[in-house]
Amino acid sequence: MPYLWVIFALISAFTLATSDALTKKALKDSNEYLAAWFRLFFSLPLLLAILFFIPVPQLDKEFFRAFFIALPVEIITIILYIKALKVSPMSLTLPFLALTPVFLIFISYFIVGEKVSFWGGTGIFLIAAGSYTLNISEIKKGLFEPFKAITKEKGSVFMICVALLYSFTASFGKKAIEHSSPLFFAVTYFMALTVFFAPIAFWMARNDLKNFIREKQFRGLFLPGIFYAVMASSHMLAMKLTKVAYMISVKRLSLIIGIMYGYFLFKEENIRERLLGAILMFIGFVMIVTAA
Repeated sequence: MPYLWVIFALISAFTLATSDALTKKALKDSNEYLAAWFRLFFSLPLLLAILFFIPVPQLDKEFFRAFFIALPVEIITIILYIKALKVSPMSLTLPFLALTPVFLIFISYFIVGEKVSFWGGTGIFLIAAGSYTLNISEIKKGLFEPFKAITKEKGSVFMICVALLYSFTASFGKKAIEHSSPLFFAVTYFMALTVFFAPIAFWMARNDLKNFIREKQFRGLFLPGIFYAVMASSHMLAMKLTKVAYMISVKRLSLIIGIMYGYFLFKEENIRERLLGAILMFIGFVMIVTAA
């Protein structure tokens, strides 16, 4: 199936948006570090079960090099993402995630050697533009307000760094997949991420940990963790079958799904104002699929 990667990428987008929505609903007032770690932790049972059904690939130096370069960068990215959302308004930070597919056009070429076509590159830019406009519907001062806020909002700088670092972790992840297998990398990578992020999360949330455990707030993260595991698996399977920049661009459709969840679950407004962004993303999606 030539477009099997599209199915996996869309599954990844849907399960990521679902996991985020369930996390937001269950832990609205809980510590963000504990929420991030417990979601990772509850993804492990399903991921570990996969190990019983897949062969262990023969691993080489390239796999370990890519794995251990991506892992600390991923942890730094999680921390910066949390900090960005904590110190600045979401409307001024989330639009910068649109930069990741654009960065990937260049980063994936240098790390993995992947080139995108003009048609595919245009689709990537349309998805980036669409995802940018989706997140700024509440800004009344203008389209470029997030960029103007860079000098005033630390969170904007953090999120630009997140977008850039995501392009590196995605590219090194693709390299590790090429030297192992998609599901093996998904399981081992998220296991390692859970282990190494634990001391950071518990230390940063040390003042809230007791109440978090006593009130059993972690139970609300079990279902988000399951969806997160499906996201991780489908993400890696899609990465194996197509170029990194294409896959991550399609996965950005999770923003549209997230907006629908926001409308139906959290009664968020401005859904009509985001129609232009959704249209741009859909046109970009079609262009990428036809170019791949």
